[in-house]
Amino acid sequence: MWISVAIICVALVIFICKYVFSTSGPNPFETDTREPLKKMVHDKKEKKKVLKQGFVESKVPDNLDAIIIGSGIGGLGLAVLLAKVGKKVLVLEQHDRAGGCCHTFTEKGFEFDVGIHYIGDLLEHKPFRCMLDQMTNGQLQWEPLENPFDQVLLGPPDNRRQYPIYSGRTRFPEELKKCFPGEEKAIDEYMRLVKKAGRGIWLLALLKLCPVPLAKFLVYTGLAKRLSFFFKIASRSLTEVVNELTENKDLRAVFAYIFGTYGNMPKDASFAMHSLLVTHYLNGAWYPKGGASEIAYHMIPIIEKAGGAVLVRAPVNRILFNDAKEAYGVSVMKGQEEIHIRAPMVISNAGIFNTYQKLLPKELQAMPAIQKQLSMMKNGEGGLSIFLGLDGTKEELGLKADNYWIFTENNFDELVENYLNGKKEESAKSVPLLFVASPSAKDSTWEERSPGKSTLSLVSFANYKWFEEWKDGKVTNRGPDYKELKQIFIDSILEVVMDAFPKITRDKIEYIDAGTPITNTHYIGAPKGEIYGADHGIARFSPELNATVRPQTPLKNLYLTGQDVFVCGFAGALAGALTCGSVILSRNLHMDAIALAKKTKLVNDKLKGE
Repeated sequence: MWISVAIICVALVIFICKYVFSTSGPNPFETDTREPLKKMVHDKKEKKKVLKQGFVESKVPDNLDAIIIGSGIGGLGLAVLLAKVGKKVLVLEQHDRAGGCCHTFTEKGFEFDVGIHYIGDLLEHKPFRCMLDQMTNGQLQWEPLENPFDQVLLGPPDNRRQYPIYSGRTRFPEELKKCFPGEEKAIDEYMRLVKKAGRGIWLLALLKLCPVPLAKFLVYTGLAKRLSFFFKIASRSLTEVVNELTENKDLRAVFAYIFGTYGNMPKDASFAMHSLLVTHYLNGAWYPKGGASEIAYHMIPIIEKAGGAVLVRAPVNRILFNDAKEAYGVSVMKGQEEIHIRAPMVISNAGIFNTYQKLLPKELQAMPAIQKQLSMMKNGEGGLSIFLGLDGTKEELGLKADNYWIFTENNFDELVENYLNGKKEESAKSVPLLFVASPSAKDSTWEERSPGKSTLSLVSFANYKWFEEWKDGKVTNRGPDYKELKQIFIDSILEVVMDAFPKITRDKIEYIDAGTPITNTHYIGAPKGEIYGADHGIARFSPELNATVRPQTPLKNLYLTGQDVFVCGFAGALAGALTCGSVILSRNLHMDAIALAKKTKLVNDKLKGE
């Protein structure tokens, strides 16, 4: 018996190693494509030539290798990976500019980003940084944020407690211990758990890359939870774990504060997911120099160099299939005309719900395998954004390259639940959580581009149902009732901001507007106004779901990429692109990124030595 068990274990290890270290296909990172830094382009007309190339049939390249639906980082990133091995890829974007949540817009002379607030894990020798350098030919630059990079504010103005969050694997816990003397044991245990869970993320990728029978074997034998602490602790909520660590309610809140970056209140959040965010920022936080649009601006030329294109105002209304249920292209609406574009492979970065519920024919939507995947996922929470254009420099307004997380108290679960389940007019008057950041203060090129001006981006959550009645209205004129509800949110949130930033007064505000969940539906195609794709609650991190929702769909030649394939956010969506690229190119691109980092570090160390 023991001999049989040993043979099975050896065979399992061989199988796992095969898919961890699989290298049969071409490697996008084989050649170092970094170029000397070129002068940054700030001219909007010049950038428009790259980011706003409108769809016309004559611009569609011949003999495409793949079509990608959606130009968010999950789509653009994958297009770059494929382009770097010679694939001709067409990326189609329904909005009027490329980038998805990485795009920017300008109002009254103020430029605003919509989704990139801060990115972690960008030390020069880290795989994530090395990969991004290659995917932008070394042209995308990053500005480090202040340290502390986050400030957590708890309680009402007359009883407000402020806790700075520092980066640094030793400094982060050390500074927490200064704020919470006597809680050293709880803080150390919290750090141990988040690091251990973060290290186990490798198996999530493996479950999506290995053959389905092997993935099912790992899931149903319970081996997935034995092999990876990430999956072992994934079924435990953030609230459950932190409440066991300490009785101090403010410390519990500080342990949990960053839940807003994936969208689930602590009692519904998986501790495993939370751990990924905490470890993501342990080594620091960064912002793209020149603003979020720089990301797409430096990726698109790589796609074009390989013969591909990124075209906007190109709403895909359906994916085309033959009688054998094989995808062979897409249909794009140009006015009232349908234009069919063919390719041997279609990859959707439009999200699992849009892909399966809107882009498939009814008979294919009804397939049991498709319905099973849909039944395992649900829509994430709707997002609310407010954009402020201010008269004054960052110094004059007291703004820094950091973020503020402002909560009305430390009982997050109760606050968020009451808010989201409340009546819209009442909830609008008292928003319990608010993320505040100044993109202009984070970007060293801002003063040159917009002297004497500043911006604030404010983010919270909102129930899609509060706004659903206006979803079919014209985006620029949804009626007086809609405007009135938006104004209630704006006024109450503005009071919070002016209290936290006393140098910001109403007379400094030159522009202000709010984006609601239905705004997100219009501009980024989010079905329920969600900003993080499919829900990131506990169920999302079951081994079974992650073995089932994979880049390959149940339909031949149709693939999924982006945050619904992996996890949310810039890094998560890019990991989705890596995972999808691994399947398409038959090699583990995650391991290639790690090998790239090691190679880059060796080269850099050698150059320093010389």
